[in-house]
Amino acid sequence: MASVATVACAPVNFAAIPSPTTSVWHVLGLPIRAYALCIVLGIVAAVLLMEVRLRRRGVAPWASLDMAVWAVPLGIIGARLYHLATSPQDYFGAGGDPVRALYIWEGGLGIWGAVAGGAVGAWIAARQLGLPFAIFADSLAPALPVAQAIGRFGNWFNNELYGKATTLPWGLRVHDMDTSNPGHATVIDGEAVTKTGLYHPTFLYEAIWDLGVAGLVWALDRRFKFGRGRAFALYVMAYTAGRFWIEMLRIDEANKIFGIRLNVFTAIVVFLLAAIYFVVARGPRAYVVPDDAPETAPVAGAESDVSQVDVSASTEPQRAPKSYQVVSEARFEAYRRTGVLPPDTEEDVALEVAAGAHPHDAADPAGPAGVGEAVLATGAAAGNGHEGTSDAEPPASRTDEN
Repeated sequence: MASVATVACAPVNFAAIPSPTTSVWHVLGLPIRAYALCIVLGIVAAVLLMEVRLRRRGVAPWASLDMAVWAVPLGIIGARLYHLATSPQDYFGAGGDPVRALYIWEGGLGIWGAVAGGAVGAWIAARQLGLPFAIFADSLAPALPVAQAIGRFGNWFNNELYGKATTLPWGLRVHDMDTSNPGHATVIDGEAVTKTGLYHPTFLYEAIWDLGVAGLVWALDRRFKFGRGRAFALYVMAYTAGRFWIEMLRIDEANKIFGIRLNVFTAIVVFLLAAIYFVVARGPRAYVVPDDAPETAPVAGAESDVSQVDVSASTEPQRAPKSYQVVSEARFEAYRRTGVLPPDTEEDVALEVAAGAHPHDAADPAGPAGVGEAVLATGAAAGNGHEGTSDAEPPASRTDEN
């Protein structure tokens, strides 16, 4: 960086954004790091938001925790491996310190590796729970950028990953951090030392952008009911579009190709891959019910009326079933209302296949006659922009996804 660390003596800009002078506190001898706290808070927020969306697709309560058990550690490992692969000079070779490769609390987690590693963990969890992987991905789509927005404040506490010098009123004051006392700003004559001038608060730019991405994905997914992982692809496209221009502002050390930061190229490539998937993939949103969901109403007693039985408790499995089956939205809504799963029609089967199900029939393993034609018709409808809809409209009183 071209700036020199000095005690701040420039004219005071009261609109400037301050930076913390401390990013680690010791409680009972244990270090509490702001960076780690922000990551944990982000994970908690993402899990809770994803939990709401999973339940509204028929998944049993707290399946999000089963996913997090796998996705979080593998995501952190993937994030660190990406950082090490793209910045090896800081840890290996001449002047490097390999042991510091384990010090994730010092920063250095790449979002690209986090998504890849987390996806592997989510796939493992989906296999164990008997759920389509796309349900996890699409449920996480608006939740993940919320986690990223919260996590970016860890960079603010660390006084890192800021942008170029700026004269904008919301410029960021950056402290010179003491390498001999990690987590604390350098102090001279009782004053925290700041770098000369103000800098673009790229942590804040990305946090605001991420929240916008979350809102965009939530709104469009609610409107179009994306399936087959397309909501997640939309998140990837929106995030990488922002990461592209934000990355161009950053001035922290990074490996470059043709004088351009490596992450800029990564953002472009990932955006294109997500865009291709979003265009090519088609199919309605997947809904699931327990594989053993009753297909006939229970025999009513002499003093009871089936139509008056409260089935609200049956709309959501209280315990995780051994396996799930993908059903059409119409059958899912009927099951939520009555606790009874209506039989498949050819239209239902076509929608279920398009959503990712593998149809089977006891008399005909290949599925009911006419399914092939119905699936083709469903795909054609999806290609014409009818996302996850059928000729039969859902009940007018149904509350949309939020």
